[in-house]
Amino acid sequence: MKTPSSLDFLAEALRRLPGIGPKSAQRIAYHLMQHDRDGAAMLGRALTEAVERIHHCASCNTFTENEICETCLDPERDAALLCVVETPADQLMIEQTLTYKGMYFVLMGRLSPLDGIGPRDIHLERLMRRATDGVVQEVVLATNFTNEGEATAHYISETLKARGLKVSRLARGVPVGGELEYVDAGTIARAMLDRRST
Repeated sequence: MKTPSSLDFLAEALRRLPGIGPKSAQRIAYHLMQHDRDGAAMLGRALTEAVERIHHCASCNTFTENEICETCLDPERDAALLCVVETPADQLMIEQTLTYKGMYFVLMGRLSPLDGIGPRDIHLERLMRRATDGVVQEVVLATNFTNEGEATAHYISETLKARGLKVSRLARGVPVGGELEYVDAGTIARAMLDRRST
């Protein structure tokens, strides 16, 4: 039996989501059409509206529906402190800690020469303009601790230091509640190197 082409198209679209393979996409497509047509319609409307209304903040590059996002407009934020993250999801995680009250710049990616992603692709020129605006005093690099994230942090750090800015990096180490015997040696080594006085 030939599957209707619109169902194939739906399954193919669902496959674009991270972690969704061909079988999962097919199951989701069939579930939506068989059991939750209202949910499918709602999902379609939500995606259309998001694509039409969400764009990048002119200041920090995160997602927003306005020219400037709420964080950048907040007068309570410390404009002298600029945290650089890879994605809006990373920004949200830092915000949820309730420990950081500065501003952000969202790269929307990380350097990855093997994938053809260079400085221009992660909005490095915009970051440099923002960081050297005369207001920013310190840049906190909060890229991920992957090889690409580390390379991105190193590149940005060297570029900013050459312009006389103070640059710091998120500390790494043993997770809260972690027991040393279950933590990998690389994490313990980094925690030892990044130790601080009490």
